[in-house]
Amino acid sequence: MGATRQILLTRHSVLPGFGLALGFTLLYLSLIVLIPLSATFFKTATMGWGAFWEAVTTPRVLASLRLTFGASLIAALINAVFGLLVAWVLVRYRFFGKRLIDALVDLPFALPTAVAGIALTTLYATNGLIGHWLDQYGIKVAFTPLGIVVALTFIGLPFVVRTVQPVLEDIEAELEEAAACLGANRLQTFVRIILPAIGPALLTGFALAFARAIGEYGSVVFIAGNMPMISEIAPLLIITKLEQYDYAGATAIAVVMLVISFLLLLAINLLQWWSSNRTKSNR
Repeated sequence: MGATRQILLTRHSVLPGFGLALGFTLLYLSLIVLIPLSATFFKTATMGWGAFWEAVTTPRVLASLRLTFGASLIAALINAVFGLLVAWVLVRYRFFGKRLIDALVDLPFALPTAVAGIALTTLYATNGLIGHWLDQYGIKVAFTPLGIVVALTFIGLPFVVRTVQPVLEDIEAELEEAAACLGANRLQTFVRIILPAIGPALLTGFALAFARAIGEYGSVVFIAGNMPMISEIAPLLIITKLEQYDYAGATAIAVVMLVISFLLLLAINLLQWWSSNRTKSNR
């Protein structure tokens, strides 16, 4: 019966056969992802190990890498907390203007990153609407690493909200009511019922926001100030080396970012897999 159903599904498939579809998939991924990444590694290989190590261990490069990954991690953690809060409000409450707020969550997707950077710089500059108020308390956002975190938080929020929101919608309210009837307080209900259910989705949103922040350029370059050793991000340093026709040096920094990003995302995915398996075993 199962074999007959599989044959019927194969015959009436809308898409081409598995072999042809897989071939087009691999071709598309090769043209868009594999070949450009391979070219980056091949270009870097022309430097030799000594020149590569010297290029990526200069104080300026190390400072830009620390700032890029540190600010991206902080922004992703902030989005993990407040993105969950926004998703919770949109799913669990009804209020006037809910659809408008739900649409505003997607604004960083639609807004050009350069426009976002200019708008944030205007708001958080010392003479800006928000920056002027913060400056009275000695807090300077624009043209500092703090401004980079603000920009990366802005562009990463939708990834967490849109990843967690569908999972929250699928959680039945009866589970929380049952936990309350059994004597669990709100914190216990959240930790033991809700958090295990949304944990894998929350980690996925965190990983997406983190990966998006690492390569962000347009919204950061305006608000960062771009001061070497202070507020210069790695993507900007890559652009600087390209403008100086130092292609090998630019690809060397890109390779380091690719390797570090891959290892971090691999660790996050392994943690997500472990969390998902643990949730299934507890059930």
